[in-house]
Amino acid sequence: MKAFSELKRTHTCGELRPSDIGKKVRLNGWVNSQRNLGGLLFIDLRDRYGLSQVVINPETFDPTMLAVAQRTRSEFVLAVVGTVMARPEGTVNEKLDTGGIDVNVEEFYILSESKTPPFEIEDETTARDVLRLEYRYLDLRRRPLQERIRARHDITLAVRNYLAGQGLYEIETPLMIRSTPEGARDYVVPSRVSHGKFYALPQSPQLFKQILMVAGFDKYFQIARCLRDEDLRADRQPEHTQIDLEMSFVTPDDVFTLVEDLMADVFKKILNVEITTPFPRFTYEEVMNRWGIDKPDLRFGMEIVDLSDVVADCEFKVFADNVKGGGVVKGIVLKGGGTYSRKQVDEMTTRARDLGAGGLAYILRAEGGDKSPILKFIGEDVKDQLIERAAVKVGDALFIIADARLKTEEILGQLRLHLGRQHDLIDKSQWSFLWVNEFPLFEFDEESKRFSAMHNIVSHPLEADLPLIDEGFGSDLPGTDLNHPWRRARANQYDLVINGWEIASGGQRINRRELQQKILNILGIDDARAERMFGFLLRALEYGAPPHAGIAAGLDRLVALMTGSESIRDVIAFPKTANAMSLMDGSPAKIDPEQLEELGLMIKPEEKES
Repeated sequence: MKAFSELKRTHTCGELRPSDIGKKVRLNGWVNSQRNLGGLLFIDLRDRYGLSQVVINPETFDPTMLAVAQRTRSEFVLAVVGTVMARPEGTVNEKLDTGGIDVNVEEFYILSESKTPPFEIEDETTARDVLRLEYRYLDLRRRPLQERIRARHDITLAVRNYLAGQGLYEIETPLMIRSTPEGARDYVVPSRVSHGKFYALPQSPQLFKQILMVAGFDKYFQIARCLRDEDLRADRQPEHTQIDLEMSFVTPDDVFTLVEDLMADVFKKILNVEITTPFPRFTYEEVMNRWGIDKPDLRFGMEIVDLSDVVADCEFKVFADNVKGGGVVKGIVLKGGGTYSRKQVDEMTTRARDLGAGGLAYILRAEGGDKSPILKFIGEDVKDQLIERAAVKVGDALFIIADARLKTEEILGQLRLHLGRQHDLIDKSQWSFLWVNEFPLFEFDEESKRFSAMHNIVSHPLEADLPLIDEGFGSDLPGTDLNHPWRRARANQYDLVINGWEIASGGQRINRRELQQKILNILGIDDARAERMFGFLLRALEYGAPPHAGIAAGLDRLVALMTGSESIRDVIAFPKTANAMSLMDGSPAKIDPEQLEELGLMIKPEEKES
């Protein structure tokens, strides 16, 4: 066999065209398939650029090389030398860029053999996810995954080029830092030289990018790796990548403009889609009131309708008493739902109960008349008012929830999404971008009876709500009281939503130590603990921290959205399972006792069940 330097490819498997007919070429690639037809041996040779058909004529081929070719199997790696020729008339494959040519093979070499793969390397596979993750290097040979990884590269490059063109510096921040509570659990790394001490892997570059603003770098971005020990789902992984940016002497409007222009640029370059800017903006209160979710999908209607005043004094106690107790009665209208069967209504009711509802009321406007078990309680007059308020047409259905305001909106928001998907109401050809802002600054945890940050511990309160911070320290109201000042405080925080996915989150940051310390105190972190955990940030804020704002967009989610992938696992080269395991390399795994000794660690034995 010749040295590989003499067999190295002159062209890729996706490169040859009819204009190359007559050229002597060398191709390297994997055997995609092989066929013996009419005495000729056809092999489809594949690499990431495409596929070329090579042809061997046994009558004119070297017998020794023919024997080698005949024992070739799928996924063998080959080198072939031959001449490009036109395909016979009637055999051109219009679906392939290389479909107009064949390579007439003159020399044939096996560079590497392959065992029989555990599943077929083809565009569509029925192989189980577990098997595909275990043999990820084979799964990644499939065209759909190769296309998604290529798209990820193209999107990342477009983002990087655009932000650099806007004057942002790309600056790396550390991967081993001090453990700071940012919502999820930290992954920790023991120190070999300082026994009993640990680094944490960063959940985000948040504190360091703020310090870069204090350092005067003005405009920063990073394609940042983030690691969070949290429960996983389709759009989460223990390690993910975000497009992180921060700017000084700006307001949220400046961030909105930059991100909108970035999205318009990326969608045009990658998908050739024109994105209309500026994006619509909604407050948190408005999106919850209208769509029942803080990341609404606006590609279909079905807005939530407030019916509280209509039923406040009706005879149906479930509605009236709920309104009198401070709750609300709200509903959504399903066009065409008036023909729902009892089984379909029962399924909706079960879904509503699973979401936390006490029950689900409904009115079906069928051709033969209105149907509902609550008609005998509310009467014709109230029923007509409900139908008018919700604009329920003949053939439609009105579904109603009565409970506390936020709970009612959240349940209806989930029912709305379910019906939108079930009845194919979503226009999948549309791209819906929007901003949600003015989130609550804090959430009150009913179990722990304490406040937590709804988004971020460094989010600046809206200027108009700053007095509520101090008012809360002097208030006698318990945290459970909805009128507590801290419950009413809003954050200068914002999310970017695309097609019902939260793609990015950001905000105006706190740039004064005094205010940051107060926020930490509200979150139950006293001054001593704040100094211990966040002292480096608090000290930096004492040395002329400029007003600054930023945002972080999930690159994995953005790529999944743009490539039509159902899970971010499909756009990550080496993802993990829902249990944060890497089946290919077997991590997490035990380490040698010698390593534990070096790190000063000892594994606590598992307690045996009695």
